[in-house]
Amino acid sequence: MSSAPAPIVPPSVISGESTNNAQIETTPTPKKDNDIRQRISGIFSEIEGLQAINVSVTQGVVSLTGETPNEKKAQQAIDLTNRLTDVVTVEDKINRTLDVQDNVTTVYQGLKTQGKTLIKALPLLLIGIVVFGVVVWFGSWLSNRQKMWQRLTPNPFVAELLSQTVKVIFIVFGLILALSLVGAETILGTLLGGAGVIGIAVGFAVKDTIENYIASLMLSIRQPFRARDQIAINGQEGIVVRLTSRATILMTFDGNQLRIPNAEVFKSTILNYTKNPERRFTFELGVDANDDPLAAIKVGIDAICTLDFVLDTPKTIAIITEVGDSNILLEFQVWVNQSETDFAKARSIAIRETKHALENEGFSLPEPIYRLRFNHKLEKVLGHMQNGNLASKSSAEITREPMMPAEEEEADLNEITVDDKDKKIAKARAKHILQGLNADDVLDARPDEKLMEKVEQEISESSDETDLLDKNSPQE
Repeated sequence: MSSAPAPIVPPSVISGESTNNAQIETTPTPKKDNDIRQRISGIFSEIEGLQAINVSVTQGVVSLTGETPNEKKAQQAIDLTNRLTDVVTVEDKINRTLDVQDNVTTVYQGLKTQGKTLIKALPLLLIGIVVFGVVVWFGSWLSNRQKMWQRLTPNPFVAELLSQTVKVIFIVFGLILALSLVGAETILGTLLGGAGVIGIAVGFAVKDTIENYIASLMLSIRQPFRARDQIAINGQEGIVVRLTSRATILMTFDGNQLRIPNAEVFKSTILNYTKNPERRFTFELGVDANDDPLAAIKVGIDAICTLDFVLDTPKTIAIITEVGDSNILLEFQVWVNQSETDFAKARSIAIRETKHALENEGFSLPEPIYRLRFNHKLEKVLGHMQNGNLASKSSAEITREPMMPAEEEEADLNEITVDDKDKKIAKARAKHILQGLNADDVLDARPDEKLMEKVEQEISESSDETDLLDKNSPQE
């Protein structure tokens, strides 16, 4: 019985990595080395700048010698050699001559070839430019149809946003179409990838600008105020001129233009005085502690109600806020129509009339009283100083009888008489002044027309920025 044939064992290989990631055979043959050398030499002979390279192969190891004009050509030779499957590794012994003529010639030939290619592609390139221009022109024409966008949305900011978005879409579409015509889709992918990275970087850099832009969009939709409204934003008070895509523009009561970024406006507390024309102002006056505060309140309210700018409803009231050591503090609360009355002027006139009415009815407006306390040692020092001064005077000056209570009362009456006389003189002087020319302006509580003229002038002036305030838009 014959024995079974022995199995054929494949030649063993050494598993490992080489320059070209190929496996190294255990038993190389000279024939393979010769084939490798011939193959590489044949390839180099067909490539400009690689003809001067000599190739030798031993045990699958390729040695490259000779000259190349620059590093780029030497690296090309090494890369081509590594692509052969039977090459174990490559020894780089190439001399980079960096010869000026060789390098210039190579660059010149490359530019010449590219120039010929560009000339051949010029008609197609012109067609791509024309197509791009037509698409962009149509997008611009479509985005400038303001009436169409305003019909789509009543909000002017949203309408502008839509028109600009359409314009950008047409620009991108035209660029894609033009690059596709000239066969440069690779450039398009590179541009889009770069645009994504740049967009992320720019997004972080202009975070505040984007926040301000979104705030402008929300303010244009919500419309928290209108043009000519008197508002206060974080303590900044003025009359609204316009709302732009970047800032809210106010005219301050000093006549200055104030621009507040919309991001700050959107996050702030907005106080709108014009929303409700009825506005209340308050002021305080003190009367003597011996006076009846309710009687003083009646006198003050009667005087205030005689003023033309004071509203009957809501009615004027007054309350007792504090009882001090020497006075009783009264707070008067008065309502006016601020659309027809200057708030500050009305308050000033009301304080004056109330003060005069209280004084005419015999109520006194006491001044602050201060009490000084001295310690025992200081009292002794002052006493010694006083005794020394008295000792230097004559006896007639030293001997002085203390005043009787009747004399003290008479002195107080004399002091009161002097005060009344001063008050009469002051009132007569005020009456004379207020009867002079142009005195009516002081008592006029109407709003300042000059300021409103400046506001109207600012509103009517043409601006490159679109006004986002629209009276037809719903207001929150």
